[in-house]
Amino acid sequence: MTTPPPGTGAAAPPLPFDALPSPLDAVPELRAAARWMIAAFGMVGAALIGGGPLVAVGKVHGLGDAVIAGVALLVALGGVSLAVWQVSRVLIPPVTTTATLGEPALRGLRELLDAAPGDFFGTAATGVDDLLRHRVVAANIQRALAAETDPGRRRLLGRHLERARANVARTDPYVRWLLAMAHVWQIRAALHTARRWCLLAVLLVAAGAVGFLTVTGGK
Repeated sequence: MTTPPPGTGAAAPPLPFDALPSPLDAVPELRAAARWMIAAFGMVGAALIGGGPLVAVGKVHGLGDAVIAGVALLVALGGVSLAVWQVSRVLIPPVTTTATLGEPALRGLRELLDAAPGDFFGTAATGVDDLLRHRVVAANIQRALAAETDPGRRRLLGRHLERARANVARTDPYVRWLLAMAHVWQIRAALHTARRWCLLAVLLVAAGAVGFLTVTGGK
């Protein structure tokens, strides 16, 4: 067994996810997919407002057909705008803190972690709340110590604070990994939501295009 050099202390135990890529490595791929979707709908929008529809407008005769053609074109363009707006939200960096873990968008992540905490946190915690409580405990002791005037109680609180800080240092790598995972999970959830909106956008584009072609194609 190799003895660590003097002053370095024992080597830190490997984390359960040390051999895996960082969750943040997935962010560029998720945003690249969002950019591709925006580009695809952008091309659809360009086609809708291109020369073809303008030429077809010349085949419209009568106020009624003109209104139908205009509404159909607006519906199709509205579908494109809806898709681009929703997908562009994926490109906005989300703010990720420990408080973010309580949001509904991260419920699936918490359920996954709490179902098998040993796979993610080893022996450091029995769940997400247990992992995060050390920071809360340390902050509460720090506030109590700042308000305490009795020397004996200050010494006692100081010892408690040292233990709390040691627990924070022990669990910090897991918390950093958890926040990275939560950050990616938020982007992933935004992309999944955008994909559902894109399905509605495709229906709007199709309905608008069919309506427009129906009015202009038979003239």
